[in-house]
Amino acid sequence: MWEGLRLQVFFLCLGAALWSAAVAATHRGSVPRERGHRRHLSLHRHRERGKEGQVLHRSKRGWVWNQFFVIEEYTGPDPVLVGRLHSDVDSGNGNIKYILSGEGAGTIFVIDDKTGNIHATKKLDREEQAQYTLTAQAVDRDTNKPLEPPSEFIVKVQDINDNPPEFLHGPYYARVAEMSNVGTSVIKVTATDADDPTYGNSARLVYSILQGQPYFSVEPQTGIIRTALPNMDREARQEYDVVIQAKDMGGHMGGLSGTTQVKISLTDVNDNPPKFAQGVYAMAVAEDKVPGEEVGRLKARDPDVAENGLVDYRILEGDGMNLFEITKDSETQEAVIKLKKPVDFETKRSYTLKVEASNPHVDPRFIAWGPYKDTTIVKISVEDADEPPTFIAPSYNFEVEENAPAGTLVGRVHAKDTDIMNNPIRYMIPRYTDLEEFFTINTEDGIIKTTRPLDREAQAWHNISVSAAEIGGHHQDAKVRVNIKVKDVNDNAPEFATQNEVLVCENVSPGKLIETVSATDKDEMAHRQHFHFSLAPEVANNHSFSLKDNRDSTASIFVIRKGFSRMSQDVYHLPIEINDNGVPPMSSTNTLIIRVCSCDSKDTILSCNVEPFILSAGLSTGALIAILACIVILLAIVVLFVALRRQKKEPLIVFEEEDIRENIITYDDEGGGEEDTEAFDIATLQNPDGANGFLPRKDIKPELQYPMHPGLRPIGNSVDVDDFIKTRISDADNDPTAPPYDSIQIYGYEGRGSIAGSLSSLESVTTDSDLDYDYLQSWGPRFKKLADLYGTKDSADDNS
Repeated sequence: MWEGLRLQVFFLCLGAALWSAAVAATHRGSVPRERGHRRHLSLHRHRERGKEGQVLHRSKRGWVWNQFFVIEEYTGPDPVLVGRLHSDVDSGNGNIKYILSGEGAGTIFVIDDKTGNIHATKKLDREEQAQYTLTAQAVDRDTNKPLEPPSEFIVKVQDINDNPPEFLHGPYYARVAEMSNVGTSVIKVTATDADDPTYGNSARLVYSILQGQPYFSVEPQTGIIRTALPNMDREARQEYDVVIQAKDMGGHMGGLSGTTQVKISLTDVNDNPPKFAQGVYAMAVAEDKVPGEEVGRLKARDPDVAENGLVDYRILEGDGMNLFEITKDSETQEAVIKLKKPVDFETKRSYTLKVEASNPHVDPRFIAWGPYKDTTIVKISVEDADEPPTFIAPSYNFEVEENAPAGTLVGRVHAKDTDIMNNPIRYMIPRYTDLEEFFTINTEDGIIKTTRPLDREAQAWHNISVSAAEIGGHHQDAKVRVNIKVKDVNDNAPEFATQNEVLVCENVSPGKLIETVSATDKDEMAHRQHFHFSLAPEVANNHSFSLKDNRDSTASIFVIRKGFSRMSQDVYHLPIEINDNGVPPMSSTNTLIIRVCSCDSKDTILSCNVEPFILSAGLSTGALIAILACIVILLAIVVLFVALRRQKKEPLIVFEEEDIRENIITYDDEGGGEEDTEAFDIATLQNPDGANGFLPRKDIKPELQYPMHPGLRPIGNSVDVDDFIKTRISDADNDPTAPPYDSIQIYGYEGRGSIAGSLSSLESVTTDSDLDYDYLQSWGPRFKKLADLYGTKDSADDNS
């Protein structure tokens, strides 16, 4: 097999060489001499050594070469012979050395430096690199000097069919309208082949359909997919899976192929009219339904989608066109029949409507297929219901005077039963509309009365509700609004509109207007009603102020004397009587407060407070500031002195030398017991510094020197040990010479003269003692254990 392949390569190279030679012979007459086939090296050298001034002629190229070809993907055991290079200066004696450089030289292509044979050492792939540019040169083998200029040549990789077609953009998704004509273009698919399209049929592709017949077809040369069947219905089938194949070698046997999938969806067109499922629809509505409530629904089916499946509804005719209306639910595409006006079972018990459903968007291509609409009949029956009573009026407005006595008539409401039974009505006022229960209603006739007098100034309107329900009915009631206005009565006296004080200067001039007063009244003011002002009788003849009624519900206050003094009187109270001319008239006395103030020459108020007399001759502001500064300096000195004293504060107890408690003091004297009070003082052991006197204290200055208390001893059974210890603790606490800290008082001396004797048990074994220890019973509960031990000795011996 390899021998046959090598033979094929040899003939291929031979054919290429012959073709190159023929081309060179054809163009020999027109091509310059440098493109000739050979060159005489000796002539080239002779002319190069010519003298100056000689004309140098361009010599012919001395290479014998062609455009070489090598087949791709060759995997034979021996390197492939690409071609042979030879120069006419090569006499065959081995002095010529051929050198190869350029793309792939030395790695892919190697040359025999003696013969000029070029071999390919590796498998080549045209799809990676289609050609290589190399440079060859003949040099002297001994000196490596070039014998001729280098020349370039090309090695082309000859293609074989080693790449199948590929659909780089697959899978494909396409859409085509349903009911399309045969041959309608759907989509174009394109495959690519990496092989050389200029050589052979390796990249010549042919398309065919493997799956999708008989619905679709594909053009072999272009890859355009077209419809193959007429009237494909989306409602019957919406999606199709089509498989397209692309095959190289012109589709002949032995070619490579590739496939892709194409998912084709049919888009909708309006080719179906809406259709009601029933010819007659029955519905019912109760007579107590209010306008706007839904009565029922119906739907016309349209298999189309999106805007092609939209359906509009309308009422064409019928005796209920004025009582019912039709709308559309945009989500469900249903017709919704609603109540437009109330219906009455006692008046009419059934209605008929003719409803039409139609497509708003019609495709003119399919208009001949029939009308895109449908009709149906809707029968609506009215159901009887126990309706609540109905008030004759939608609301009621009444008036009642304020302060009218309880039981005054306000008005009457009336309701009736609209049902055939015509049951009697019961009235009531819901408490939440009349929380304070100002009104009451007769449950039988609907008469409303007051329960107590009303005050217009507290509440001018009362808005209550009255409910009416059938007696013996289903507890359904109706409510009506009742608005009650409280008519005004002049029962409030007028008063000042504001309660501000009037300020007047001490040096005010007589006749000056100091204030204009006005009044207000909680009652309603009539059209011609106004307020009258006058001074109260008790101040009508005062000599300080006067009043003028302006007859416009205001009054002016004037000063009638000169000279006011705050020292003598700083506040004046001027009672003014205000009268309204209502029916009945009301009046009141209001006091106007006038305060005398200190003013400057321009009547600017400076002060209105009563100042002490001493302030007139008091200190100036500068003097007060100087006094305050002195006080602050003195306080700072005192604080500084106290701080320094605290820093230099000495310890509470002053020792003349070092602390005596750090030394050992030996006493050779033996005391004489509790009876010996003259030998030495036990306090010396605890406080040697206080042996010759009391110990001075730094924090407390004692006024008396307490004498040292001798130790107390219990006498017989009359002294309690608890009292003894408490006495010593009290003496220590009250002793001013004691240290200012807690100390332990030790009583460790037992005298020879103690009637208690020794309490030690060391001698109790060898010594017979006839002492009586019954006195231990009187020492208290703390010595009870000791008394039990020694008090029961005799009885224990007797028993033994």
